[in-house]
Amino acid sequence: MAAIADLLYVILCTVLLLISIVLCLRLCFKIKRKMYRDSVGGKRVVGFFHPYCNAGGGGERVLWVAVRAIQKKYPSIHIVVYTGDTDATPEEITHRARQRFNITLQRPVTFVFLNRRRWVEAYMYPHLTLLGQSLGSVFLGWEALWKCVPDIYIDSMGYAFTLPLFRYLGDCTVGCYVHYPTVSTDMLQKVSRRQEGHNNPSFITKSWFLSTVKVQYYKLFALLYGWAGRRSHVAVVNSSWTLGHIQQLWQMSDRTHIVYPPCDTVEFMKIPLDVKRSNNILSISQFRPEKDHPLQIKAFHEFITGVPEHQKASYKLLLVGSCRNQGDKDRVEALQKLCSSLDVMGNVEFHFNVGFGDLKSLMASSLVGLHTMWNEHFGIGVVELMAAGCIILAHDSGGPKLDIVVPYNDQPTGFLASDVESYAKCMAKIFSLSEKERTEIQLNARSSVQKFSDAEFENGFLSVFDNFMARYE
Repeated sequence: MAAIADLLYVILCTVLLLISIVLCLRLCFKIKRKMYRDSVGGKRVVGFFHPYCNAGGGGERVLWVAVRAIQKKYPSIHIVVYTGDTDATPEEITHRARQRFNITLQRPVTFVFLNRRRWVEAYMYPHLTLLGQSLGSVFLGWEALWKCVPDIYIDSMGYAFTLPLFRYLGDCTVGCYVHYPTVSTDMLQKVSRRQEGHNNPSFITKSWFLSTVKVQYYKLFALLYGWAGRRSHVAVVNSSWTLGHIQQLWQMSDRTHIVYPPCDTVEFMKIPLDVKRSNNILSISQFRPEKDHPLQIKAFHEFITGVPEHQKASYKLLLVGSCRNQGDKDRVEALQKLCSSLDVMGNVEFHFNVGFGDLKSLMASSLVGLHTMWNEHFGIGVVELMAAGCIILAHDSGGPKLDIVVPYNDQPTGFLASDVESYAKCMAKIFSLSEKERTEIQLNARSSVQKFSDAEFENGFLSVFDNFMARYE
């Protein structure tokens, strides 16, 4: 009995110690919040957690349009962006947003530069990558919270494990914009079926034991991810596909809303449909593994193999994107080697960090817009290509299948494919369409994507967060 009493005493002391630490930290962060408010003239602070805000992808476009929307409606709110882009100045970051997305902010924002971004890099965790990156995001979130305690915290990159940190220690109102669930039932099914992929290598798919262990690991991680996500006061998702998974994992349907990402449909629709287009196939996406650029190159090779020899030189595959780190650069080198091995290097062009004006020119000169990511959460690039008048050829899954490349007035808006053969066949079909057939698809596509405009996003985003913002006006 004495041993049990001692154990209970130790447990009680430990619990009381933890409670005391939490209360002391909350008091400390309360003081830091007041100090920061005073430094910005007493304004309330909204913080966006976006460690890669200078990456130039679709998620960054969401960030800058959201920031601009808040600035327009709530001029008295001070906005902070937590970023790990320590190699860029604030002026360079906002200039890139203007150059890449044609977005000009109402006034400057404050950048809180984080020095521990490596803790969320995949290369740090060769094994148990999801868990490692998620725990790493907590360390990065701690650095962010210590440097600036906001009144409202919005995770705009998908680091759900930072939500409890800011809610319970920072005493913040927390929200998030979810582009892609960190884990999904689709991932579980893929591992269960032992299907090979960029995040499920062959040595695992060939082993029943390792596949079983990985499924259980995913299930445990899904429980932790769901708990963290439910700490959010409100969640916004970017597509029907993401909504289904988040509702299943987070189980907070009353606080989860769809707001489609902002796509620059207005600017791209200025490209005339009757402009002379070359036999270009244009892909717009960061050079990340999940974007599956090898599939694009292999499908293009399969397609061009069937093109008469004297016409082959007129067909080009244009790969446009940005490189975030050395891993992306290594992937580009691997893609270039793949092109050489398939003898299509002369037909494939790589374009890096393209400005907005050059991007429009590439779109205006291309007939086909290409997308190959399996279960793409949404697909801003897909929408932009459709708005620009490119005939879209996207992956038959995720957001493109459920929300974007869907019939408009029962008429087709583009094409869907899933493997090398089906992509190659669709490419051949698109180039064989008559001028009238192409124009009809282009008109249908343009009409269908108007619901993805900047204005629609701003209205939807603000309608979700209005109740929180209005408290600080």
